[in-house]
Amino acid sequence: MRKLGAAGLLLTMGAASAATQTVDCGRLLDVKAGIWREKVTVHIENGSVKAIEPTRGKGDVDLSAMSCMPGFIDMHVHLTSQTQPQVEALRGQMTLDAIDRAYDSVAFAERTLKAGFTTVRDLGANEGLNIAMKRAINTGAIVGPRMFTAGKSIATTGGHADPSNGQSRELRHLHGTPGPDEGVVNSPDEARQAVRARYQEGADVIKITATGGVLSQASSGMNSQFVEAELKALVATARDYGFKVAAHAHGAEGMKRALRAGVDSIEHGTFMDDEAIALFRKTGGWYVPTISAGRYVADKAKEANYYSPLVRPKAAAIGPQIQGTFARAYKAGVKIAFGTDAGVFPHGENAREFAYMVEAGMPALEAIRCATLSAASLLGQSSRLGSLEPGFAADIVAVAGDPLKDITLLQKVGFVMKEGVVYKQ
Repeated sequence: MRKLGAAGLLLTMGAASAATQTVDCGRLLDVKAGIWREKVTVHIENGSVKAIEPTRGKGDVDLSAMSCMPGFIDMHVHLTSQTQPQVEALRGQMTLDAIDRAYDSVAFAERTLKAGFTTVRDLGANEGLNIAMKRAINTGAIVGPRMFTAGKSIATTGGHADPSNGQSRELRHLHGTPGPDEGVVNSPDEARQAVRARYQEGADVIKITATGGVLSQASSGMNSQFVEAELKALVATARDYGFKVAAHAHGAEGMKRALRAGVDSIEHGTFMDDEAIALFRKTGGWYVPTISAGRYVADKAKEANYYSPLVRPKAAAIGPQIQGTFARAYKAGVKIAFGTDAGVFPHGENAREFAYMVEAGMPALEAIRCATLSAASLLGQSSRLGSLEPGFAADIVAVAGDPLKDITLLQKVGFVMKEGVVYKQ
């Protein structure tokens, strides 16, 4: 077996992992106990943790000068797109094919993994691109994080995920009216059909847009966009197929309708009110804040030509609110899972979210738990992901220094392993 040490990388990046190997950690964060375990060796077999013991000799991978943690989980990304001035984005929609976007997204996936995010939940892409990416990563054709995908987001006509938004009448006539197969519904029956289409598509989770959004070419970023009968039909059908449901929501009323219908998570939650907080606690719903996206669009709204005239005022009004909402939700005891909305801002900068969470009042350990234990729980993967212990995936990230004292160190990940394979050193 070839060795990997601080002097340089000798193990081929991304190559198949050895059947057995050992990783020496200067310290390892036990996220469940909330303590550092000093000088331990992680024994790995076939991509999973077999045992963790005190270091006795020299292991195959030397991280004895580093702080090791479980691989991070980002519960809200869009790996098949990335922010750009909307004039360029609209031009791209007219001139680029799906295969062009697929090639671009290969770099986004690798960048995300090398930032320490070994698992992501991709919440929406057109033309099955995120599902195709998941398959390519699983077969080893490209490098990227473990993916759980929503396929096409589900919206109502004109809603935040309606792919025909912003098109002229002529283009809409040419392309035809999108329906449930394209993720656009206008009745309970169509909501059921759209869920079944996502099952057919190969999705792992259902994503709906319960309210307007910031970056869609529509006037409102907050209005409710489903009636409760549609939401209830959608969630009930999702349960039949074993899906969890994530609901994009900025406005309070749409958020509350989604929670009453039984969705598993609210994404963004910008204008969460006291009644919504009570519903989170009553239903056990999770909150995925995406502070990074809010901060980014608020900054870009100050640039005259970055967003379209429809989008710019929404970005200026909604973006700055999310961090304050996160602070209120955390203090109120709402369950929080880490998510960034990467793609709205550049991929690979996901770890900025940790600093924004701590800045808003969450202790560093709790922020890390949001991206490990809590995210794994929301995914339904608590027996496999989110911790380093026997039987769990050998997903290890490491930094120099103590991130519990300086959370910004997580923006400087120096080592990444996913399922026993080293991708960054």
